[in-house]
Amino acid sequence: MDALLEVREVSKSFDGLVALAEVTLCIHPGQIKGLIGPNGAGKTTLFNLIAGTLVPTAGDIRFRGQSIVGLPPYRIAHLGISRTFQNVQIFPGMTVLEHVLVGLHRYTLSGVLAAAARTRRIKGTEAALRERACALLDKLGLAAWADTPVDSLPFGLQRMVELARALATSPQLLLLDEPGAGLNPTEKAAVSQLIRKIRDEGVTVFLVEHDMQMMMGLADEVAVLDHGMLLAEGPPVEVQRDPQVIAAYLGEADDVA
Repeated sequence: MDALLEVREVSKSFDGLVALAEVTLCIHPGQIKGLIGPNGAGKTTLFNLIAGTLVPTAGDIRFRGQSIVGLPPYRIAHLGISRTFQNVQIFPGMTVLEHVLVGLHRYTLSGVLAAAARTRRIKGTEAALRERACALLDKLGLAAWADTPVDSLPFGLQRMVELARALATSPQLLLLDEPGAGLNPTEKAAVSQLIRKIRDEGVTVFLVEHDMQMMMGLADEVAVLDHGMLLAEGPPVEVQRDPQVIAAYLGEADDVA
């Protein structure tokens, strides 16, 4: 099966500090692929390179066979890659529904003058997008908070809103940066179930997560970064037993047996 995303010998340096060193990995359609490693291993840097907020120092990143290196983030999003963030990114004062409508912005095709004139076409498009946004909120269990400012919601719901905004772009590849961070066990279980459902509906998932129980229960394959280098890659059971991974990240062998 052809890879959906290929990271080919990608390196990234910041003022001489190597954040990633010749990392190569693939993500195939329909996978939930995990990415783990100690703090500072380069996980979020890799996400930023894929999403276009950073440009590699060397190497190539290909999505559906096309190089995306150097493309601006909005172009990469239009190609079918969307993401959430380690630290929740919300717009203060905006409602839950408005956040999802931001994710649907790519489907508004009219220019500024047409929008200002409030033509029949514009009104029809806005109504259709609003209906689509409400359907997504209902699907994710967020409909009751549609008109609530997101910054007034509990942290767990804010994470769900960010996920809804990412899904509104209709991605083929969804990058999830620590979706379980700050959540209690019940919330993590609900998020895990939702991630599986997203995958089952045809969205490939690339996931960074520090909660090993959550990660190993979700991922089909796991890649491990350490000091910017790819240390191991494979099924979760194999990665857990890898001596280098145990020494670098997972702890003593008895802890992960």
